[in-house]
Amino acid sequence: MSLRLVALAATLVFSTAHADDYSDVSQLARNGKFNEALAKADQYLAGKPRDPQMRFIKGVVQRDSGKTSEAIATFTRLTEDYPELPEPYNNLAVLYAGQSQFDKARTALEMAIRTNPSYTTAHENLGDVYAKLASQAYGKALQLDASNTAVAPKLALIRELFNPALAKGQRPASTPAVTAPPQVLAAATPPTKAPPTLAPPAAVKPPPSLPAAAGPAATPVATVAVAAAPAASSTPPPSAPAPAVPSPSANASKDAEAAVRAWARAWAAKDVKGYLAAYGKEFDPPGNASRSAWETERRQRIGGKSKITLKLDNLTVSVNGDKAIAKFRQDYKADALAVSSRKTLDLVKSGDRWLIVRESVN
Repeated sequence: MSLRLVALAATLVFSTAHADDYSDVSQLARNGKFNEALAKADQYLAGKPRDPQMRFIKGVVQRDSGKTSEAIATFTRLTEDYPELPEPYNNLAVLYAGQSQFDKARTALEMAIRTNPSYTTAHENLGDVYAKLASQAYGKALQLDASNTAVAPKLALIRELFNPALAKGQRPASTPAVTAPPQVLAAATPPTKAPPTLAPPAAVKPPPSLPAAAGPAATPVATVAVAAAPAASSTPPPSAPAPAVPSPSANASKDAEAAVRAWARAWAAKDVKGYLAAYGKEFDPPGNASRSAWETERRQRIGGKSKITLKLDNLTVSVNGDKAIAKFRQDYKADALAVSSRKTLDLVKSGDRWLIVRESVN
């Protein structure tokens, strides 16, 4: 059983401005030319030292070339500069586990899950780390009391979990599984802007503004010509058709969608009060954080950004009674960071408001 490292892959999301640089370094690494790959990465980072994508690639190359200490330093700095990204935490945990520093690995994985509660790789790796810690504890217990017959079977079971091939007399595989890469987007370079002082990957091109909440269209007022009164007739005129009334579910769907867009607008405007008010009292913060700790962290992260841009694409809302599920693609940009992901919000109607009770990234 091996912890899963987020490694280089062809499906990394690049901007057209820097795709060639990223691909060149990745290809050199895949060909085993680690020194050349690191040299090219350093050359790129000399001009764009905060580029998260190239720094991530460099950390993977360092790990693959056996430079574990340097890789740990690279991923550690990434977690400090971009705490929103779970992948550097995951890879840091893999490196710590490789050095049998399982307590540090556990802490890093818990941070990855706190950042993204839906991060499957981190959950799987955390399970492996817990098993390793259990193995150490059982081994220590057996050393202290060799007569304890309950410990040995537990220790043997855990060792079999980590070496299933050995239990069948087979040779274990040595190649760890590779997971999907991080969805980190480097910002494209606009031709008329110079890079900012802190030298992010490139000056961020102003993205399209957040779509406004969809409101009901104004009903046009028809101009009716007044005709002369007709002669009296024994046949009554036909009754006018009743105006169409929107179904309750259609209104509920529109209200829930409006709540989602209001949440996004508050986030983009750095309106922390409005942003936090979009969450219901039943909201379960990611990880093991308390509600107050989560709100403090969100205030710090949102308030610490000079500018935030948020765009929601392909927003769909399904309503079932007083519950709703909103799914969409979220394009988030803040300073030098740009991340695109699929997100799901679970909402519950409280009075006349739709409030978020669960938030997950797919």
